Amino acid sequence: MPDMISITNLSKTYSSGFQALSSVNLDIRRGEVFALLGPNGAGKSTLINIICGLVDSSSGSVMVDGQDVIRKYRYTRSIIGLVPQELNTDTFETVKNTVCFSRGLFGKPSNYEYIEKILRDLSLWDKRDCLITSLSGGMKRRLLIAKALSHEPAVLFLDEPTAGVDVKLRHDMWRMVRNLRESGVTIVLTTHYIKEVEEMADRVGVINDGKLLIVEQTQVLIRKLGKKKLIFQLHYPTINIPEILSPFELCISESGMELTYSYNTPKECADIRKLLNALNDVGLTFSNLYTEQSSLEDIFLELIENGKA
Repeated sequence: MPDMISITNLSKTYSSGFQALSSVNLDIRRGEVFALLGPNGAGKSTLINIICGLVDSSSGSVMVDGQDVIRKYRYTRSIIGLVPQELNTDTFETVKNTVCFSRGLFGKPSNYEYIEKILRDLSLWDKRDCLITSLSGGMKRRLLIAKALSHEPAVLFLDEPTAGVDVKLRHDMWRMVRNLRESGVTIVLTTHYIKEVEEMADRVGVINDGKLLIVEQTQVLIRKLGKKKLIFQLHYPTINIPEILSPFELCISESGMELTYSYNTPKECADIRKLLNALNDVGLTFSNLYTEQSSLEDIFLELIENGKA
């Protein structure tokens, strides 16, 4: 089955000379949740806006559902829903009317049953006749999602959808994301909540300085780049690590009560037995030991810091 989104050699340089994107190549599969991670100014929003037809690229091409977003912009825009970061809404309109209006903008016939379902799924039905100006920030965020879903898009972009919302609202939104994925909608999201990416995203891409550093299945990325740590809790504090232990590149805690050994490769894993023998030889005894593994956040920060491809 062809990918839902195909991006080839995409670059964007603004008139100021700032290069927001540099030769980005990316394929996003149908029906997957794809998370795009990167610091502020990395190029995430520029990439999304080009795909959605809101910003022109400098070079390269973007295909959505097999159609070029420039030559077939009417079609590609009709199957895309976008939830932007900014809370831009028709302040003095009612909730229900603005969602119905958004559906009409795409030439869709009225479907009050569908609009009701969206509003109920997003806990907005009780607010359907309220003016938008009376809604809380969290409710306005829900409304943006309702408007993006009003025309039944095949692709949904969520640009920081849970920024500034409470925990309950965040969980409600992610329940909705799961339901949309099950119905076959392709979802692309940007977020700073790494835990959500670990739980929700099928694949993750990391972008920085306009360059795509890596694209990988979420759990594979964690296994591939996530280092494991073996932490020894000592019986007595130590100030210096004996010279005999230097090959293991141990880290010592500020209290001197913990030694940490990081390992990832088979050789490093096999060296654990040698490390245990070396600790015994120098008389460093421990009361407990346990393992930790790098989170996606640890990997993300390391990729950004080192600029790995």
